[in-house]
Amino acid sequence: MSGEAANDSDGASQAPVLRVVKGDPTPEQLAALVAVLAAASGGGEAPAARRPSEWSRPGRRLRTPHHPGPGAWRASGLPR
Repeated sequence: MSGEAANDSDGASQAPVLRVVKGDPTPEQLAALVAVLAAASGGGEAPAARRPSEWSRPGRRLRTPHHPGPGAWRASGLPR
């Protein structure tokens, strides 16, 4: 590949993604570098959506009525 930028499908030129600043790497070394960077980027599927914690729910900030009785102190700190 020469020092020119790669052409897009509509003919517009793009800036190169990688540029060698020092040295003269072989094509095999460049291929190894691209493979490592592609693997590190995690370019696969998106991570699964995590369910937010009950403790961070906005409704937790609202005060609920206290119910006296056995075990009430224990139930007062649990998410609803």
